[in-house]
Amino acid sequence: MKIGVFDSGVGGLSVLKKIKEKIDFADIIYYGDSLNSPYGSKSVEEIQKLCLEIGEFLIDNRVDIIVIACNTATAAALDTLRERFTSVPIIGVVQPGAAIAIKESKNRKIGVLSTPLTAKSRVYEKAIKTINSKYEVFQKGCELLCPMIERGWESSERNTELLKSYIEQLPNDIDTLVLGCTHYPLIREDIEKLIGNKKIIDPAEETAMQVLFELNKLALRTGFKKIKKDKIGIDYFVSGDIEMFRKVGERFLGEKLLNVYQPLIG
Repeated sequence: MKIGVFDSGVGGLSVLKKIKEKIDFADIIYYGDSLNSPYGSKSVEEIQKLCLEIGEFLIDNRVDIIVIACNTATAAALDTLRERFTSVPIIGVVQPGAAIAIKESKNRKIGVLSTPLTAKSRVYEKAIKTINSKYEVFQKGCELLCPMIERGWESSERNTELLKSYIEQLPNDIDTLVLGCTHYPLIREDIEKLIGNKKIIDPAEETAMQVLFELNKLALRTGFKKIKKDKIGIDYFVSGDIEMFRKVGERFLGEKLLNVYQPLIG
């Protein structure tokens, strides 16, 4: 079995990391579209076009499932991808994140840090209120965080002040904070220092569980025999600066990134 995972850059590695922890019988193709990052400042139409090209690439590489490891791409292109590629399950990160946020919040007040496009789409508010309309959802679009993380975030007083300025624009009485961009788990420690005792939700955990569920269903339907691998194979395709991707990715994953390639696409 083969899992296709894509993001606008390194952020989707937070999802890949959780998938690796839970699934030991499937290889992974990861596509980081860092050449076109950040997605959060693009139009919906631009994002859909990019996602369709990446979807074609993953399908051509015979993946059994596609994971949109990007909140912005999920908000803009999940339905578009599902309409185009009907042969494989396609999972986004928003619905799993919304479900776990509802489960964890006690006072029904949930904050979301995300890209500007994700915030503007109100996709988390819609997803959460579809499950339970009694919850309040407050989203803040953080224009600068994603590109800064792509370039290699450093903990510093200046960056702490920037993070604080975004967090302070959310109501203080939220008890749960969703990391509504897959880049943000890469700076989770810096966020934790600023939010007190609020619960942090990383949608990657629940997304990985959904991937496992879908692969198990597929195995039952097709008769595929799941065989545990000593080490799953991962091929990384990066549309932009491979060395910067490798540097940031290795620091986050804590391991060497092998098999990193420039994709032929478009």
